Parts: sequence; structure tokens; C-alpha cells
Amino acid sequence: MNKDVYTIVVFPGSTGSLKRIQVPKRWFRASIGAILVLLVGIAGSSTYLSQRYFQLVGDEAELIELRRESKIRKIQVEKFAHQVKNFESEMTRLERFEKKLRVITALEDSPQAVAKNWGVGGSYGLSSHSLTTSLAREARSLADKLSNNLGHLTTQAKIQTISFQELDDYFKSQQSLLLATPSIWPTRGWVTSGFGFRKSPFTGLREKHEGWDIAARSGSAVRATADGLVVVQGREYGYGNMVEIDHGYGLVTRYGHNSKHMVKVGDWVKRGQIVALVGSTGRSTGPHLHYEVLLNGVPMNPKNYILED
Repeated sequence: MNKDVYTIVVFPGSTGSLKRIQVPKRWFRASIGAILVLLVGIAGSSTYLSQRYFQLVGDEAELIELRRESKIRKIQVEKFAHQVKNFESEMTRLERFEKKLRVITALEDSPQAVAKNWGVGGSYGLSSHSLTTSLAREARSLADKLSNNLGHLTTQAKIQTISFQELDDYFKSQQSLLLATPSIWPTRGWVTSGFGFRKSPFTGLREKHEGWDIAARSGSAVRATADGLVVVQGREYGYGNMVEIDHGYGLVTRYGHNSKHMVKVGDWVKRGQIVALVGSTGRSTGPHLHYEVLLNGVPMNPKNYILED
């Protein structure tokens, strides 16, 4: 019997004859070694792939958490940016209010009435980048923008504070002038024709309109816009029934097209006091108040003498 080979006996079945296969021992050992190497390789690969799988599962969970945190920060940043925008809008409204105050107090040329550059900022939002580095870079960019806007608005707020302080000092020393300065709506309604040139509703020609037409319901209250003395009360050409009030300091207001007058010449009226009722008398196409403000006889834009929004 050959000792250098292994004999493998194969039983094919009950009807088949036995088969013997002789395999050299060195081949058999080499095959066993190859199989062991293959098994070790498969085991090692399985272990590595399992570790990578659990690592990727962990990375995915971390990425999901980062995305969730990113969405939360996006909402927070956009909410903060919205608050900054509202603050900016409020500062703009205060600037308009200040300009009106300076017009009626003749302080528009004061050194404090410096030009202010509003309009910074805008809407902010995070992009949909999923990489941590992109999120961090974008977050820094947003933070820088918000920081710059807040710095700008803080500076403007300080300037506005100084400006209002000047106006406050002026008002304290000019109380009588303030009471005599028109500053409220004479009636509530819609401005259907503003100050300046317009197309005449009667002739179709271009004409200068020296006041405001405020459409209102017939019979609505017409109020004095400042303290003063009634100097005209009656029918005037074009104005229909008109009340004219002299407020002193060169300021005069007129209220035309009234249906009824509640004061007479010589009456001293206070700001907010009812002086007439809205009508459509005189040169008029429907119920409205024609309101004029004159300074030293020169018609002024009533817009500059209404402090209420």
C-alpha cells in the first residue's frame, strides 16, 4: 500500500460499484491549508465588515442628530433675524417720525439731523448641506452677518437717542409753539387727492392742489389740528362752507366743503375740538374734507404736519 497517498472511497449507491480515489498527501495537506486560509480570511473579512457596518450605523445616527440640530439652529437663527428685521423697521418708522418733528419744529438743518443709512440686513436661512464643515462655515457666516447688522443698528439707535433728546429739549422750551403746531388728522378717512399738481376733476386740466382731500362719511367730525383762533367761518368761493383757524407763529389751517359749522369767528379752539362736520359744499364731487396748512401764507404739504401714522 502506498504510504504517500490518501485513498478516498466513494459509495455511489446500492447498485453502483465502489470507487477509490487516491490523493497525494502533499496535495491533500495543501488543500487543507488553503481551506483554512480561506476560512480565516472569510472570518477576518466578516469581522472587519461587521465593525464597519456598526461604525456606519453610528455615523448615520450622528449625521441625523447633526441635521436635527441644524434644523433647530436654522429656526432659531431665522427667528432672531426676523426680530432684527422688525427692529430695523421700527428704527425706520422712528426716523420718519423724527423727520416730521424736525419739519414742524424747523430743526431739519440741525447738526443732529444727519443722514442715517437704514436698509441693512435681509432674510437669512441655512442651506441643506449635510457635511459638518459646511454647517459650521454657514453658521459662522450667519453669525457674522447678524453681528454686523446688530452693531449697525446699535449705532443708529444711539444717534436716534441723541436726536430725540434734542427734540425733547426743544419741546420743553417751546410748549406754546407745540400747542399751536398742527399735528393730528383733521378727520378720519382716505386721502383721495394729495398735495401738489394734479388733473382737475372738473376741467381735466393740470392744476395745483394746495392741500389734502380726505374722503369721509358725510357728517363725520372735523377737528382742529392745533390750538388757535377761528378767523373765518362761512361760505368761501371754491371751498364751500369753510373754517379757517389762525394758530399764531405764521401757521393757519383751513377746513373746506363742510356741511355744518360748530364754531364761530372769535372762538378759541383746542387741538382735537370739533369745529365742523364733513360735507360736499362748494366745488366738490362728493363728501370729503379739503384740508390746508399755510406757513406765512405759503401752502405746505399737510403730510409734514400729521405725526400719527
